[in-house]
Amino acid sequence: MSDTLHQLSERFMSLTGSKPDGVWSAPGRVNLIGEHTDYNEGFVLPFAIDRRTRAAVGLRADGVIRVTSTFDNTSVELPLSGLDAARSAGEIVGWSAYPLGVAWALGQHGADLTTLPGADIIIDSTVPVGAGLSSSAAIESSVALALNDLWSLGFSREQLAKAGQLAENDVVGAPTGIMDQSASLLGATDSAVFLDCRSLDVTVIPLGLAHAELSILVMDTRVSHSHATGGYAERRASCEAGASAMGVSSLRDVSVSDLDRARELLDDVTFRRIRHVVTENQRVLDTVRTLNEDGPLAIGALLDASHVSLRDDFEISIPELDLAVETARAHGAIGARMTGGGFGGAAIALVPHARVPDVESAVRDAFAAKGFTEPVTFTVTPSTGAERNDIDGSRD
Repeated sequence: MSDTLHQLSERFMSLTGSKPDGVWSAPGRVNLIGEHTDYNEGFVLPFAIDRRTRAAVGLRADGVIRVTSTFDNTSVELPLSGLDAARSAGEIVGWSAYPLGVAWALGQHGADLTTLPGADIIIDSTVPVGAGLSSSAAIESSVALALNDLWSLGFSREQLAKAGQLAENDVVGAPTGIMDQSASLLGATDSAVFLDCRSLDVTVIPLGLAHAELSILVMDTRVSHSHATGGYAERRASCEAGASAMGVSSLRDVSVSDLDRARELLDDVTFRRIRHVVTENQRVLDTVRTLNEDGPLAIGALLDASHVSLRDDFEISIPELDLAVETARAHGAIGARMTGGGFGGAAIALVPHARVPDVESAVRDAFAAKGFTEPVTFTVTPSTGAERNDIDGSRD
């Protein structure tokens, strides 16, 4: 963390004059496989990572919610009772839309914002922004868990994930699915979260990376992206149009065996968008089966096929992502793929521990040879989901 728990608590005291009631943290996530399947009611397999967002939160008596952060000293404050009007007027903007949006969404899920106490919130994070590691869901999940505890709402983690998604959809304006919030709230050590985005059933799948001496290497291209801009929304609209043409409510109901019929019904672009989602759903199921039966050393080809599908059928990769994936594979990675919403962000590679330095060096050299911005590379460890931390520092 950029601040330790003690430092964050001191920042809170300097802002408010009192100690926070607690500090809650939530992780970013890496999606192992299952890209753009979540909003199509399909399957995803993300895991929580060891880069986290912390929220120091304290209640206040005046019904006002105030948010600030260690990366932007500007404070934004609104009365809880006025959040809905501010949302309707488009007045909740910038990074503050994530925590304020969560408070509004909890109200939509039944919390009475006219009677609850206000809150001061300071956000601190080491989840890279714009890298496809869901820094947004880490903010949403840490704040949702904090307010759920302090307001004694009693919502389940699944309900908090829905609130985070609602905040992102209706306040931030990004038409994302529920995968990111689910991973951030439900993650477990050395495990992935197998999520059925239709039923919202979750199964924790052991990854066994440590036993297999494998690392997940993140290769951040440093090409920023935003889910609130057009490319993501256009892909989602294509999926909805394809489902309608196929006579189903979502692409979850289209199987690989239906693709020949889909090719006859759809124009080429829409067909390729649909083919990605349908085959990606199958790859998620195949990855879960392979992990259970053969372990992580056997999933490389599925990761590779996912990237090819995202690059050629869904067309959301960029030259930097392709180069990172190709270079990692050429220098010892078992499999590699872009991760996240696309149009920038990061790729991941499944790499034997001993080969990580070689892959990192090769990727940096390849980017330099192409004149690309130097990438940031680091390994991530599948980790626990959102939790309350001990301000005394024993969990720091």
